[in-house]
Formats: sequence, C-alpha cells, structure tokens
Amino acid sequence: MKINDMLLLIINNLSRRKGRVALTAIGVIIGTAAVVVLVSMGIGMQRNAASQLFGIGELTQIQVSPGYVESKVPSGNPMMTPITDQTLADMAAIPGVEAVIPRDYVYGSVMIKYNRLEGYMNVIGIAVEDLAQLDLIAQNGITTLERGSVVIGSQISTNLYDPNLRPGQTPPDPVDLFGQSIRLILIKYDDQGQEIRKTVQMRVAGVLAETRGESDWSVYVNFGEMNSWNEWFLNRRINRTRDGYNQVIVKVADVKDTLDITQQITDMGYSAYTPQSFITGINNFYLILQIGFGGVGAIALFVAAIGIANTMAMAILERTREIGLMKAVGATNRQILYVFLGEAAGIGLLGGCGGILLGWCAGQIINVLGKVMLASQITQQSMGGMPNISVYTPVWLMAFALIFSSFIGLISGIYPALNAATLPPIEALKYE
Repeated sequence: MKINDMLLLIINNLSRRKGRVALTAIGVIIGTAAVVVLVSMGIGMQRNAASQLFGIGELTQIQVSPGYVESKVPSGNPMMTPITDQTLADMAAIPGVEAVIPRDYVYGSVMIKYNRLEGYMNVIGIAVEDLAQLDLIAQNGITTLERGSVVIGSQISTNLYDPNLRPGQTPPDPVDLFGQSIRLILIKYDDQGQEIRKTVQMRVAGVLAETRGESDWSVYVNFGEMNSWNEWFLNRRINRTRDGYNQVIVKVADVKDTLDITQQITDMGYSAYTPQSFITGINNFYLILQIGFGGVGAIALFVAAIGIANTMAMAILERTREIGLMKAVGATNRQILYVFLGEAAGIGLLGGCGGILLGWCAGQIINVLGKVMLASQITQQSMGGMPNISVYTPVWLMAFALIFSSFIGLISGIYPALNAATLPPIEALKYE
C-alpha cells in the first residue's frame, strides 16, 4: 500500500463517521484552545512588563560605581576601590564593551528657575558629546552636550511650580522650555551655615523623547562644566587619580553579553548593576508562569486524549471484519497499525486546528475587553498612552499547539491500533 493510498484511506475512514469524529475533536479543540490562551496570556504579560520597565538602550548599559572591600584591620571601615582613568581603560579593554562613559551628579543643591517658575531637578553630567551614544532621542532640538546649554527630559517642565501661587489659584500649565534660557541656582553652605548661591545661565538646546526612565526627569549638562561646578562646591580642584569617578556607564555592543560583562566588572572589585539582570528575573518568573498555565491547559488536552482512545477502540470493534478483509487481501500488520494511528493523529490534527483558531479569537476578545476596562478606569495621561495588549500569541506557540495535539492523538491511538494490527485474520472475518 502506497503512502498516498494510505492517506486517502485514512481520510475516507474519518469522513464516514463525521459526527463521532467531530464530537471527539471538540475535546481536543477545548484543550488546545486552553493551552493557547493561557500560555499567550503569560507571554503577553511578560512582554508588557519588559516594555514598560526599560528600553533596549538601557539593557545594554551597566551602571558602575566604586567597590567596597572589607578592611584587613580588625574593626576597620570598609576600603573603597576607586574608579580611576586606568580603571576606565581596563573596562574598555573587555571584549564586547563599546564605550566607557564617566558621569557625575552635583555635589550640592541645584534649583532651576524659569521666569516665575522653579523646581529642584536631577542634574547629571555625562562625558559624551552626544546623548545619542546612550540611545536617547531628541523630541525637539539636539542631543549634543555643549558648554552653556542643557538637554532636558520630557517631564522636566511638569516639575516646575510657582512658589507665589496662593491657595485656590490654578497651577500654571507646563511650559515649553525648548530654546528658552533657564537659570541654575547652585546652593552650598559655609562653615557657619550661611547659604552661598551661584547662578548659571543655560540654554535648553534639546528636549528628549519620553523613555519612562531616568532621562524623563533629568537635566543633562556637559561633563567638564559639571566638574567645574563641583569644584566650586568642594572649594578645591578634583583629582581623578585620587578622588576617582563616582559613576561610570559601560555601554555594551550586544545585549546578550551584558550579564557576562557585568560579572567581569564585579570580579574586578567594583559595584555593577544592569537592568538586564532585573529583566532576566522577570523573564524567569513569567517562564514558570507560562509553564504553569500550559500545564493547566494540557490537563484538558489529556482528558481529550482519553476520548480519542475510546473512539478508536470502538471503531476497531465496529470494523473488525473490515480489518480481517484488509489482511486477507494482503495488508500487513504494520500497514494496519499505520492506518489506525493515522486516524487517531488526524483527529488530534483537526482538533488542534480548531483549538488554535478558537484560542486566537479568545485572545483577541480578551485584549479588547481588557483595553475597554482599563481605559474606563485610568486616563491616558496616567498610563502614558493606551494600555498595551495583554494576550500575545506567537507563531511558534500555534505551531507547537498543532504538533502537540497531533502527538496526543497519535499516542492515544497506539493501544487501539496495536489491537487492530494483531487481530488474527480468521477470527476477524468470523467476528459478528
């Protein structure tokens, strides 16, 4: 018997019992749909969590700060491992490192003033000519850091307030600071506790696009200019060989190497952190969740497998004489086995196709209902836009569900098919 003839025979046998096959396939449909929907929910939640936490640019960055080791002197304070220029060179030599970028913060208080508005902000100095090296994009203007200018985050204007606003008065709307001149008020105190102020006039050269991260609430300035401000705060020159750098950003070329390079920097004696480690923990959690969801759906699929086995067992009883005739005209035990295994796998395949379609449609309905419910409870301003989809069905999941349901059908038909293949021809022909 040729393969084509065997396939036609399997299809004809299934089509002769459409009602029974359909009822048996419904169980597979429900089980497959449960697997698809539940695993898709886990994948969707994982994608949403990762997308709302960090961008791909931040996942390739490692935040490095000086390390601390236990002092060899009993009851001594921990010893700091400073980040010097030699340290920067050593980190840059690590394979996979694209750039090593020092950054610093202000060693005192900084107030930003624009006309009547003012506010305290996070001011950061970074030793790059262009913030595009950190995968930051300008919403308006440029990302180049030059002396006398700043690049601000998208939420800076919303953090300004009018100190003269009286109770009951409406707060002013956020202003557009792009291209405007602002004042940075540097504040420190002398030995007697007297406040000393220094005013620096700066121009807003660019406003960054929203990232939902640190950059949204930060003001970026030229590293050299930040260094001169900190020397004013300290009343002395900063010696990087002695004082070192407070923070360094290590930019990695490939996100896959981030965790490995982080470990190498830690082994050098420095404190290193990357959002990638947090994302990895989240991925592991959602992987376990997906396996749990898939296991719940698989239970329904295994229940359907019992139905397939029962259907095939009944089919063998009804077709015992037919099996005897097939053997009488020359069909081998292996060919009989393949026919009944093919019918069982065919039921699983039909149920898998229906389950994938039902699961995908159910996922889309859940997405629509989820968006409607979330949109009715929260505003677009509080979410930064409309909610993302909560159910995502990748192609590999649909392919896996189809193969798995067919495999379940095949396994369910092994015992009935073996019984059919081992029936003695004479007894089968005598069967009434």
